Amino acid sequence: MILSDQITDLDELISFRLEANVKTYAAYMNEVEATRPASHDFRYEKGDYVYHDTYVGGLQFAGEESICKNGTALYAMNYLGRVLDDRFSGDFLKEALRNADKKMPYRGPEVYQSGEFTYRCNVTGDFNWFQGLEEIFLNEVKVYECVFHGGTLR
Repeated sequence: MILSDQITDLDELISFRLEANVKTYAAYMNEVEATRPASHDFRYEKGDYVYHDTYVGGLQFAGEESICKNGTALYAMNYLGRVLDDRFSGDFLKEALRNADKKMPYRGPEVYQSGEFTYRCNVTGDFNWFQGLEEIFLNEVKVYECVFHGGTLR
């Protein structure tokens, strides 16, 4: 499937997205100078690909990530989330995000558990056009939620 003149392999794009996710926010790395007031910006480059993630806010936040190849935008995802309980663990969220795979390359895996925390991610669609909800529970109490949507660009 050819998405544009810039990409002939969707698997290549997904692999880069997973790698960039692990090497930026989820790993506390590659934060760059903010491109707009009060934003947090992360950037990762490899070969012809550039990944950029930017978000604003804290306990309630909104952001976008994008991937370009040779200066052409190929993928974008928007997200909006909030912390619902003081017992939320940002470290656990980052741990869950680092466990995304090619089956679930959007945010994190369908289910991830560590200790008393459980991460759940439900997605409708595929990498070309998707929407989803991720939630974190401490035992049975929901402590975090984030909605997201995105896909490939033409």
